[in-house]
Amino acid sequence: MRRIAVINQKGGVGKTTTCANLGAALARAGRRVALIDLDPQADLSMHVGVEADAGECSTYAVLLGDLPLADALRETSTPGLSIVPSHIDLSGAELELASAIGRETILRDAVQRWEADGRATTGSAPADYVLFDCPPSLGLLSINALAAAREVLITLQTEFFALQGMSKLVEIVALLRRRMNPELAITGILPCLYDSRLKLAREVLGEIRTYFPEQVFRTAIRTNVKLAEAPSYGQTIFEYAPTSRGARDHDLLAAEVMQREAEDPELAALPRTKAGDGGVITPPGRGGRAPRASAPARAPEIVRARDLPALPREVFGARTPPSAE
Repeated sequence: MRRIAVINQKGGVGKTTTCANLGAALARAGRRVALIDLDPQADLSMHVGVEADAGECSTYAVLLGDLPLADALRETSTPGLSIVPSHIDLSGAELELASAIGRETILRDAVQRWEADGRATTGSAPADYVLFDCPPSLGLLSINALAAAREVLITLQTEFFALQGMSKLVEIVALLRRRMNPELAITGILPCLYDSRLKLAREVLGEIRTYFPEQVFRTAIRTNVKLAEAPSYGQTIFEYAPTSRGARDHDLLAAEVMQREAEDPELAALPRTKAGDGGVITPPGRGGRAPRASAPARAPEIVRARDLPALPREVFGARTPPSAE
């Protein structure tokens, strides 16, 4: 069971959109996906058409120990996609848990119990993927997600401060890896809100791929009005605009994410066909097409990869598994 934290301490950089639509794309490909909404704004929950009322099943109830994770999961309109929804009450969780022993690992313990119970009952994990949608901060809620996850997917807007804002996040991941979660690794960096018409966007994307050649997805999520509209209808992009480029981008992203399934014997046995039309998902770079940056011009005002402080490279995992050769 792959556990992936979708994170960036900045807001408005595509975390929730990615979490909802990557989860839906994986579910369409036959995977069992559980989303965990850790943002008190509950945008992910609303995006997939699920809202939690006060006192009902929610991430808040799970973190306070009032409800097992299995009982908090709600089905969405996408087959194979479920969610532990969030509620505004979650905004007070950090204060309520401030004195709790082991407060940083409450979510990890809940996920591990859920997985252990599932294996004891059915002989297999209760889900193939768990995606954690983190709030735009590096507080206790995000720390809980990073403690529970094994992989980190960073969404990165192709703008001026994109690279510069990475340093603090990478330092936090490195710290948690040393002290709390040795399995944690940054396995994916996803360029979002990409507009190839903008010179700055092309330059930033080029710099990101130069500095993180093994972690940056070949797929970039392009700016798309349909992606922006879908949440207001409580639908994923595949329900709202299945033929849009936003849907295509997330299908390609899911194909890249699934390339790592070879490392997990349970997931390696799963089929690679896309639910709905039986077509094979082709990852970009192997016959598929994904937006690529043209050779970046070296404008002096942009933050360059070489200007960044040295980052702890041990926290970076390969985005795709090593070759068998």
